[in-house]
Amino acid sequence: MKPETAFNRPAARRLRAGLAIALLGVALAGCSAADRLANVGKAPPLNPIENPTVQPGYKPVTMPMPEPDRAVYQANSLWRSGGRAFFKDQRAARVGDILTVNINITDKAEVENRTTRSRSNSEEAEMPNFFGYESALGKIFPDEIDPSQLTSLGSTSASQGNGSVNREEEVQLTVAAVVTQVLPNGNLVIEGRQEVRVNFEVRELLIAGVVRPEDIAAANTINHTQIAEARISYGGRGQITDVQQPRYGQQVYDIIMPF
Repeated sequence: MKPETAFNRPAARRLRAGLAIALLGVALAGCSAADRLANVGKAPPLNPIENPTVQPGYKPVTMPMPEPDRAVYQANSLWRSGGRAFFKDQRAARVGDILTVNINITDKAEVENRTTRSRSNSEEAEMPNFFGYESALGKIFPDEIDPSQLTSLGSTSASQGNGSVNREEEVQLTVAAVVTQVLPNGNLVIEGRQEVRVNFEVRELLIAGVVRPEDIAAANTINHTQIAEARISYGGRGQITDVQQPRYGQQVYDIIMPF
């Protein structure tokens, strides 16, 4: 049996585990810290324009589709089935086309719940006669047993809960999106990104979803309420965002601390 020394005692083992966790947190933050140190005094760089379909994690959208419509041409007719205009339509319709998305989110929600519950139970049982053997109960139970008060149970519980939610959001933005996919039923999958740098802060706006060509206005615009499976993200990165976030050590501590 290995003798216990000062180094392998429980306190020492806990200290070694804490040091290992701290070193792991430093290693995880090392790459990010190195990039930030290399850009001290510089504005955050903008990401290059890239093809979203070749980015890691990109997956084509697959949804239940009806049978595709076949174009039927009538004899001596200038129109075809499904045509929307006599002249060329300037609205987005093919992969690579661009359309403008108007985001106007004004949400307000107020919810208040109140619950009150109480319950009281009481049970009593007695056994003064038990086939004439009630006097023998003292041999089984303690001498202090009283057959007339054999069992008496009671319970009382009460609970009260109050909750309220008051939320109000307002976002008004405009962003251009690119058609990345045309689904078999004609719907368009769009994705757009916008980055704006002001001093040392970069604001990012991401939009993605599925739209109907019929919902695209004549000015080649569409509202965010007409986008199915909409994914809208508005955030940023830079010095102000860094100050608003807890440090890496505090984030790791909050994750692993069970209390």
